[in-house]
Amino acid sequence: MLRALSTAATGMIGQQNYLDVISNNIANVNTTGFKKARVEFQDMLSQVVKTPGAMINQGTFQPVGIEYGLGVKTAATTRVFSQGTAVSTDRNLDVSIQGEGFLQVMKTDGTLAYTRDGSLKLDSMGQLCTSDGYLIQPQTSIPSDAKEIDITEDGNISVTVGSSTTQSIAGTLQLARFQNPSGLLAIGHNLYVETAGSGNPIQDTPGSNGMGTIQQGFLEGSNVQIVEELIGLIKAERAFEANSKIISSSSDILKQTNNIV
Repeated sequence: MLRALSTAATGMIGQQNYLDVISNNIANVNTTGFKKARVEFQDMLSQVVKTPGAMINQGTFQPVGIEYGLGVKTAATTRVFSQGTAVSTDRNLDVSIQGEGFLQVMKTDGTLAYTRDGSLKLDSMGQLCTSDGYLIQPQTSIPSDAKEIDITEDGNISVTVGSSTTQSIAGTLQLARFQNPSGLLAIGHNLYVETAGSGNPIQDTPGSNGMGTIQQGFLEGSNVQIVEELIGLIKAERAFEANSKIISSSSDILKQTNNIV
C-alpha cells in the first residue's frame, strides 16, 4: 500500500501543476499577444519485479514481465505560438503581426527582448516604445508635428509633417523569429528573451523569408480558448479527486491491517 500512497501523491502534484498552468492561461485571456501554455506529463521509472524475456528454463523465455509504475512527473510546459485573433482598434500606433515573428525591444540593461504586443507608444522624445517605456528596435523617432502616421505591411513607417502633403520615411519595423520559439523564456511585461533552447534570433523585413506581416490599426489578442481551458480544468479536478481517493483507500487498508494484530 505504501507504493500506492506515493504514486497517488505524484498524481496529485501533477494535477496541481496542471491547474497552475490553466489558471495562468485563463488569467491572461485578455492580455495582448499572450500565448497559452500546455503541460506535458511523463510516467516515472517503474519498479520491475520480473523482466520480459527473462529465461525461465533452457530455451523458454518469459513472454511478459511484472512491473509497477511509480507515478507521473511534469516533463514540460510548452508555449503554444498559434495565431491570436486580430482585434481592430483604429489606432495608428497599434500593430498586429500576422504570421511568425516578434517585435524587438531594448531593455534597460541594453539587451534585447521580444514581444508580440504591438500596442506601441511614443515617449517624450517621440521614440517608439512599449507601454513600459522600452524602446522598439531599430529605434524610430516620430516628429512632434507629424499629422499622420502610416505603417505598411513590410514595416515601413511614413509620416506627414506640418503643412506638407507628401509622406516621408521615419523608420522601419523589423521582426525576429526563432527556430524554436517554445524555447523562449517569458520574463513578464509581455516580453520573451532568447535561451540556448530557442536558438539565435533571425532578423528580417516583415513579409519576407517566412516573416509575418504588419497590420496597422489592429492588436493580436490572446490565443487562449476559454472553453478548452474549462474542459482541462474539469479533467484536472476529477483526476486530482481520484488520486486523493486512492490515498484515502490506501490509508483505510493500512488501518485495517494494523487492527489485525
